[in-house]
Parts: sequence; structure tokens; C-alpha cells
Amino acid sequence: MNVILKFVRWVIALFFASTILAVVAYRFIPVYVTPLMIIRCLQTGSFTIHHHWVALDDMSKHMPVAVMASEDQRFLMHHGFDYDAIEKAAIHNRRNKGTKHGASTISQQTAKNVFLWPGRSWVRKGFEVYFTALVELLWSKQRIMEVYLNSIEMGEGIYGLDACAEYHFDKRAGELSRAECALIAATLPNPRKFSSKNPSAYVRMRQRQIQREMKFIPTFPKEGEDINPRTVVGGAYAR
Repeated sequence: MNVILKFVRWVIALFFASTILAVVAYRFIPVYVTPLMIIRCLQTGSFTIHHHWVALDDMSKHMPVAVMASEDQRFLMHHGFDYDAIEKAAIHNRRNKGTKHGASTISQQTAKNVFLWPGRSWVRKGFEVYFTALVELLWSKQRIMEVYLNSIEMGEGIYGLDACAEYHFDKRAGELSRAECALIAATLPNPRKFSSKNPSAYVRMRQRQIQREMKFIPTFPKEGEDINPRTVVGGAYAR
């Protein structure tokens, strides 16, 4: 029994040490490959991955605003979890069995994309909470946004903003317009179903909605800059 307990303690210690080290390393090292990329390759049988790492400063200034407007308007305010959104999603899901609303923040999506596998099990959700807490503790909001926009799936075999800009708009990430950024953000709930290259009427509608929401989101702050709490308006921010 003592041997088993010692082994368990070593496994737990190794888990915490390795995961913390990985999160610290990715605070500085570009993320070139994620578990989702590998899983998609195995699912499709194609090992072609379009992915170019670019710094946040080399991306269009409109893209962080667009994804906050679309995915997580309180990103700069919360510490990884938006409890108001979680409560609203839970109420909606209890009342509407047909349609389910999620409440994952950009921080949670980043943790999931970089460190975990896709799925809805309680085990994976538990790991997601753990890695989200680590990411929020050890990374800046700017780094979280940078990794998110470089690692997120944006089309079939396309990961990250620069690859999406090239293959869907024949541009670099820094050349994307406000409307194009809103269009990309409109596809993110399901980038394998919705396309920013050949957008449907629904995606165009979502694009217009996101552009309206972007008016209430500030330009994303540079590293070291703070958001003045007095500019907060209705859960978002005023320009």
C-alpha cells in the first residue's frame, strides 16, 4: 500500500510540475502545433496544416476587438471565467432543451486549444478549468489573445489568423479590414461549417451584428497598458 501511495504522489507531483512548466514555456515560446491539429489530421487523413505564427502586434488591430465582441465581451474584466455568462447559459439550457448556449471565455478556449482535446466530458472540463486558471495566472491578457488568435481553427486545415488571411483573403494578418475581422469572428463558433471565404447569408448577418457590437469594445491594449474601470459600460467598454 505504501508503494502505491508513493507512486500516486509521484504521478501527481509529475503532473503538476510538467503542466506548470508547459504553461510557463508557452508564455514565451510560439505554439506551432496543438492537440486539435493532430486530431484533425488523423480524422481527415490529411497531414497538411496551414499555420503561421505571427505576433499580436503584427495582426490587424480590429481582430481582438472582433473576437471579444463575438466570443467574450468581458475578456479584459474577468479572470478566466465569466460567471454571469455561465449563469445565463445555464438558465437558457434548462429552459430550451433543443438549443444549447455555451459560456466559454477566450481564456478557456485558449487553454482547451493548446493543452487539451475536443470533447464535452466532465474530465476534460475539469482539466480545462485547471489550465485556464494557470493561463490566467501566468500569462498576460495580451499573451492569451496572441496564442488564441494563432491557434484557433479558422477553416479546414487552417489554424490562426495569418493562415486564414492568406487562404481566404489573399492578405497578411495585419492587412485585414474591420469588416473582414468581423467576418472571421462570425465563423468561429463552427469554422468547419461556416466559411469566411464563402460566407452564407447567416454568416453575413452575424458579421453585421459583430460590427455593431465592436463599437462598444475598445482598441485592444498593448502589453502593460490597463483598462480604466470607469470606461466600462454595460459589461463591455466604451471607446
